[in-house]
Amino acid sequence: MPSFPHAVDFIVRIASHQRPIAMKKIIISLIIATLALPLFAQTSTKTLVNVDHTGIAIQGYDPVAFFTDNKPVKGGQKYLVKHDGAIYCFASKEHEDLFRANPAKYEPEFGGYCAYGVSRNKLVEIDVDAFQIVDGKLLLQYSKGVRDDFNADTQGNLAKASANWTGLVAKKGK
Repeated sequence: MPSFPHAVDFIVRIASHQRPIAMKKIIISLIIATLALPLFAQTSTKTLVNVDHTGIAIQGYDPVAFFTDNKPVKGGQKYLVKHDGAIYCFASKEHEDLFRANPAKYEPEFGGYCAYGVSRNKLVEIDVDAFQIVDGKLLLQYSKGVRDDFNADTQGNLAKASANWTGLVAKKGK
């Protein structure tokens, strides 16, 4: 493919064989396309993650431990991964490696916000002891009582949360 200056020269040569009005249209089209290119290159996806003031997710707990140890385990400062605008802490190198290999498997759903809150179209803080694994996904809840309320209709509340999440990210994401 020719480089950009060569492409411009090519278009100008073709345009010079055209009538003046056609040449102006070609040049204007080229200018518009050149100016619009950066707009397409800057498409970025918003993210929304529940982090503290330092950017730490899940209050510093190891996301992999919820799956492997079936309980919250505090991560350390030795094993850290930055992913989608959040810093995740891990209790071991093995957990860090598992997360790096498949972050989508281990990161909490709904950006680490309370799943029941998201099902009600709200962003609510969490208690790590009120976690649950549903359909292979880590869900965090505000409290164990709220988790019980969520589980009164797990699939229905999960569907509502999923439907609300896109709008919350669009409205409050960065």
